[in-house]
Amino acid sequence: MVRGDGRAANELRPITFQVGYNAWAEGSCLIDMGNTRVLVTATVEDRVPPFVRGTGQGWISAEYGMLPRATHDRTLREAARGRQQGRTVEIQRLIGRALRAAVNLKAMGERSVLLDCDVLQADGGTRTAAITAAYLALMQAMLKIHKTHPFTTRPFKDWLAAVSVGLKDGEALLDLNYAEDSHIDVDLNLVMTGRHQMVEIQGTGEQGWFNLDSLFDLVDLAQSGIDHMVEQERAALPEGEALVAEK
Repeated sequence: MVRGDGRAANELRPITFQVGYNAWAEGSCLIDMGNTRVLVTATVEDRVPPFVRGTGQGWISAEYGMLPRATHDRTLREAARGRQQGRTVEIQRLIGRALRAAVNLKAMGERSVLLDCDVLQADGGTRTAAITAAYLALMQAMLKIHKTHPFTTRPFKDWLAAVSVGLKDGEALLDLNYAEDSHIDVDLNLVMTGRHQMVEIQGTGEQGWFNLDSLFDLVDLAQSGIDHMVEQERAALPEGEALVAEK
């Protein structure tokens, strides 16, 4: 199957990472994934939330938002609405969970990292792009900590990335853009480590049901995409290998 943008069914959109994009944040990464563009900045604080205080471990949280013209039509800023939308809350919780799963929080010590994920341009896969960029922004921030206060234990359990997959007319598609995502039969977002450990799966039959064989096909396809993305992460921030636990 040749898709609307000319890709094969098992082909990722072009991906680029610009680590250190923001001059002031302890860590930052701008990801371009096709026409989806997300900027993530990492802020380090020498304190933790009250429920973590005294445990000797750190904490990672995330905030997520879309610029008004990230989409085809202008959307109201959530500040203008006076509250966050349910989708926003759900996505930022997902990002926080995914990043905490990838990190040995005890190795961080009692410090926090807040990841601000801002969608500059949206064309599908904003949550998966945000997770992937947030990992590199977090890693850059951890490297800066390591230079002045060396970690005694490598803080990262493994590399981490996320990608969307879907079924259309029975065929599995990798890395959905907006046109595909808005008409897909089955939609799945998968967060996975470089060693193929699954962190989170979010899936739903948008237009119908799917069986276990289809699910396994989607997971296999997502895994192939994750492998390629992790390779690009490693190339974008090779010094990060020193902070990733050995097998």
